[in-house]
Amino acid sequence: MVRGNEGEGRARRTGRALIACAVAALLASCSFMAPEEPTVSVSAPIASRTINSPETSLGARQHPRIVSAYGGVYSDPKTEAAVARVVGRLVAASDDPSRTYRVTILNSPSVNAFALPGGYVYVTRGLLALAEDSSEVAAVLAHEMGHITAQHAIQRQKRAEAAAVVSRVADAVQDPQAAQTAKASAELSLARFSQTQELEADAIGVKTLARAGYDPFAAARFLTAMGRFAALKASRQSSANGRPDFLSSHPSTPERIELATREARQYAGPDTGEQDRDAYLQNLEGMLYGDDPREGFVRGNAFLHRELGIGFTVPQGFLLDNTPRAVLASDGGNIAMRFDGVDIPQDMSLQDYLRSGWVNGLVDDSVRATTVGALPAATASAISEGWSFRIAIVRVGSRAYRFIFAAATPSAQFEAAFASTIASFHRLNPNEIADLKPLRVHVVRTTPTDTIDSLAARMKYSDPTYRKQLFLVLNQIPEGSALVPGTLVKIIGD
Repeated sequence: MVRGNEGEGRARRTGRALIACAVAALLASCSFMAPEEPTVSVSAPIASRTINSPETSLGARQHPRIVSAYGGVYSDPKTEAAVARVVGRLVAASDDPSRTYRVTILNSPSVNAFALPGGYVYVTRGLLALAEDSSEVAAVLAHEMGHITAQHAIQRQKRAEAAAVVSRVADAVQDPQAAQTAKASAELSLARFSQTQELEADAIGVKTLARAGYDPFAAARFLTAMGRFAALKASRQSSANGRPDFLSSHPSTPERIELATREARQYAGPDTGEQDRDAYLQNLEGMLYGDDPREGFVRGNAFLHRELGIGFTVPQGFLLDNTPRAVLASDGGNIAMRFDGVDIPQDMSLQDYLRSGWVNGLVDDSVRATTVGALPAATASAISEGWSFRIAIVRVGSRAYRFIFAAATPSAQFEAAFASTIASFHRLNPNEIADLKPLRVHVVRTTPTDTIDSLAARMKYSDPTYRKQLFLVLNQIPEGSALVPGTLVKIIGD
């Protein structure tokens, strides 16, 4: 979570539709800016050519936005060197070895990778932590490089422009049913085109992987790992957040695994090609896992920020999501919360700030001065576009923090969630600050006396069931399997 500044434009959309809709309905003028990060990237150690094209310009324009949206660049010399070696081998084995690629490791715990036109490739530290060996990282990078060499982004942009034209024409059609059918057909065509691109990039990636001497089955193996990780994450979220998107741009994981396996068989049999497991895992030692300390920590149903010296707790059953822009929470469908920081002039009262125009539908006589602990605060209510809101702003020294609770239907539970969360807001004491340490990946070699349960118990999570499940997923160990003595495994600790 970063402190925000008031400015023009609507609040950014978040991954949770409930929070996004509610906040958009409430805020009249609000934007949130992340601090600038240095541009750090991993480039292939080969001769490159200068390409001045619309593709390169598009990638260059979007690069700073991508870096900002994903929490900046993750800087770790060991990791950067390992990724650079992989990129160099892949580029040399690709259909166009003269092409330049700029690979950036993003400081995000999410498991993600994507590409922009002009050779910009992005991979998150969360994905690197999930991978088991260099061949799996190579599989991801080769897939994204396949998107670039096949010019998928440019092709998709043209398709999107065509779909937009269809939509505009449909709006002019007097028959509403015909217009709706035309729009749906255009959207479905675009989605199917995107799915085809994903499968094509998979095929290109496996071919490049094999040419570079890596295990060609790594793509199927890592797709399986990502599927298990996604299922584990979904199990901790509400069913509302886990619904599949019919127009998803990615094919189903089983389909991609089947294709990747079929493609790999063309180049080699199982257990052929380099995996480089031990060396890769040893490079992961000490890698940051989960929240970046600069953005605070989520610990169960509590949010704690060491640098800002603040913390609060949401009710049991709420899921906290710490993003670079704000801290979000939801009970799974009925109540949503957003917490962030704002700059308020010291000579402006908190009541005047609530009335300053950034809240749509403010109920003016609901504005109240109050205290949270010994801290000055103010609360208010608002109704906008079918949403009910409860808002609190708390001043801590020269900083101010605001809570925005939203519900489609107000209830006693809504009021209780708002009241208990606001009451829990406090300054951290020295002991709380001392206990806040970032989670990191630690790599240990198993002994004959180790068991899955004993190693999972060393994971820094309070829920024993989740500890074991995460240990199995991170180490790609099938359910019911036994440990092999002498094997390197990942453990998450401080």
